[in-house]
Amino acid sequence: MKTTKISLHPEYTIAAVDQRLFGGFLEHLGRAIYQGIYQPDSIHVDKNGFRKDVLQALKALRFTTMRYPGGNFASGYHWLDGVGPKEKRPVINDLAWCSVEPNQFGTDEFIKLCRLMDWQPMLACNLGTGTPEEARNWVEYCNLPTGTRYSSLRNENNPGNPYNVKLWCLGNEMDGPWQLGHVPARDYALRAQQAAKMMRDADPSIELTASGSCTVDLPTYLEWDREVLDYMGDYADYISLHRYATNKDGNIPEFLASIKGIDRQIEEMDAVCRFIQARKRSQKRAYLSFDEWNVWYRTTGPEFTNGRGQFAAHLLEEEFDLSDALVVAGFLNSFFRHTDCVKMASLAQVVNAIAPILTRGDDLLLQTTYYPLLMIADRREGTALQAKVSGPGYASKIYGQVDYVDASAIINGNKLNVFLINRNMSDENPVSIYFNGLICEVESAEVLTGSQADSQNTFSNPNAIRNKSLTSVTVKEGMAELVLPPLSYTVATFEIDY
Repeated sequence: MKTTKISLHPEYTIAAVDQRLFGGFLEHLGRAIYQGIYQPDSIHVDKNGFRKDVLQALKALRFTTMRYPGGNFASGYHWLDGVGPKEKRPVINDLAWCSVEPNQFGTDEFIKLCRLMDWQPMLACNLGTGTPEEARNWVEYCNLPTGTRYSSLRNENNPGNPYNVKLWCLGNEMDGPWQLGHVPARDYALRAQQAAKMMRDADPSIELTASGSCTVDLPTYLEWDREVLDYMGDYADYISLHRYATNKDGNIPEFLASIKGIDRQIEEMDAVCRFIQARKRSQKRAYLSFDEWNVWYRTTGPEFTNGRGQFAAHLLEEEFDLSDALVVAGFLNSFFRHTDCVKMASLAQVVNAIAPILTRGDDLLLQTTYYPLLMIADRREGTALQAKVSGPGYASKIYGQVDYVDASAIINGNKLNVFLINRNMSDENPVSIYFNGLICEVESAEVLTGSQADSQNTFSNPNAIRNKSLTSVTVKEGMAELVLPPLSYTVATFEIDY
């Protein structure tokens, strides 16, 4: 195999890596909350009802933000149902996932969890069946000092300081016909602008994300975003985009090539943001919040998404393999390559529902997709660099010519972190990394790989796919050399000398 050359330079930077890129998502969906993160009858339970084994596994990933309570669930959720004495909270019929919701976990429990885990909370308002006033009242409940109706209610339910929630989503996937309260872009923009003004009047310091195109497949893609941003003006700090990578055809090379589609979606959405800024001659530009992203294709049918009136039904419980883990790594690479415009992101989701962690009774499993997140957890701070990749590749039917090696890099002081995916199904790929002659030694390197693309971790074999130390990295004359196994994700940290 011909060597792939990766050229980096300390002055060819993109932007600082916003640590809010490493967020998660916790929705009232299936067993994500109940029997996932919150299970008072578990042997692992803490004093708050949280599962300690789940929290320990999540803590290692160092999530920075957590989006809540949805997702589709948000468009039918009324936050007042989930506060106050638990015995008085109503049991409701959730229309998003056709499930029973007992409201035993709500705003106060979520904030307690965020403080325990050092997560910045991100709350998604109900702009489907809810009202702008309801959204404003939620801001008052969370952020205002006691003395007013809803702030006093918070203090009654949970005495202490305000929650100081800064990140708010103005609805969820409102462009989707499946969404409760779906309306055309102009109607949503009007509703969102009204909510934004009232919410900012309650707390001028909050940051707001408008609901953008949730898939490239809808006919309103990009036009929705243009119309929403045009109307909302400076009220929108961010606009959301969503993507779930799929491999329903079982075509692994095409699936791995879809990383290129993530790049394209980001660039197209950012182009709309820049266009609106230019047309309005504004000093303010809306940035991107990729607040739902993951791999999801095995559990998309009604048998996996309809709870049929059950509580904590087994919904969207995807079982991931090695190829899925590589695409998750590809999302992260794409985010690093676009740190100038993508400022926040939320992995959807974190426990049980399309998640890196599965529970079964009192047992816990770390899926293949857990490990790319773990491998970057201590290597993600700094400034992203432009990476020039030259080497062999293959032709994708959908995405055109694709390099076998997908790369990104971050520089942080005297540390250089390089992230590499080998999409080759059968062959190793030698790589040479040139960094202006400044690489002096290898600090650490890890690889995630396996014998087959469909290799999985299971409860009976939980360590089939996991990160391992990579020792075959050498440095000579300021250049690093390594060999990437087929179907692998490699991360390496180098010490550099200016």
